[in-house]
Amino acid sequence: MNTELKARLDGFVKEYNVPEFAQADPIQFPRRFEDLRDIEISSLLTSTIAWGRRPMILNNAKKLHGILENQPYHFVMEGDIEGISDANIHRTFFGRHLRFFLRGLRDVYKKYGSLENFAVACGACADDAPAWVIANKLNEQLHMSNEYCPLEGTSRCLPDKADASALKRFNMALRWLVRNDGIVDMGVWQALKPSQLYIPLDVHSANTSRTLGLLERKQNDRRAVEELTGNLRQMNPDDPTIYDFALFGAGVNGAEVD
Repeated sequence: MNTELKARLDGFVKEYNVPEFAQADPIQFPRRFEDLRDIEISSLLTSTIAWGRRPMILNNAKKLHGILENQPYHFVMEGDIEGISDANIHRTFFGRHLRFFLRGLRDVYKKYGSLENFAVACGACADDAPAWVIANKLNEQLHMSNEYCPLEGTSRCLPDKADASALKRFNMALRWLVRNDGIVDMGVWQALKPSQLYIPLDVHSANTSRTLGLLERKQNDRRAVEELTGNLRQMNPDDPTIYDFALFGAGVNGAEVD
């Protein structure tokens, strides 16, 4: 382990893994809720549209929660899913994609009671790569729940080929749900441990990681996530994704990393 590099990363953690940074982050939406099910649904849906310019993400996450009447679980179980219009929600994510997602989530919550229970039932907690297990099983459920109203093209909810994907947004949702640092992440799940998490790799954290020598792979795919997370586990085996905000913050704010 490079102790000098670890010291730099820990310094970035102190600088960026702070409440002030979280206030401008999409995590602000699931943090508004107390019920596990509201937090899960808000985390999953908010992370799904967390790509592109941050002000647009935050504005459209507010719009998305408005569609859910700011009661995610109640809307999933009792709301008028079919009444959601086809209007644009965020970039290439439209009302039809949200309906597709919510039909599947309704079936998940009817059968399992929570997304955490679903993760346990599909065997993710005993797997070395739980994010990909959950994503694949959730994709299967979404398509089963929409058997009679399939979408044309991709669902825009989860990558159709999850096994090769970096699963950036889904790994971010899991970080919110599993880590409990008392600062940013909520840690409402007990079935997974922070040590099982993988970095939500985006262009900023990837570029910073390559500059720091933590990542050699050029593509931002699953292999890159595994490489980077493996190196971060050497720095902090119990909580490798503690460096997520640090790498992202250093990248997006132009911190000196050379």
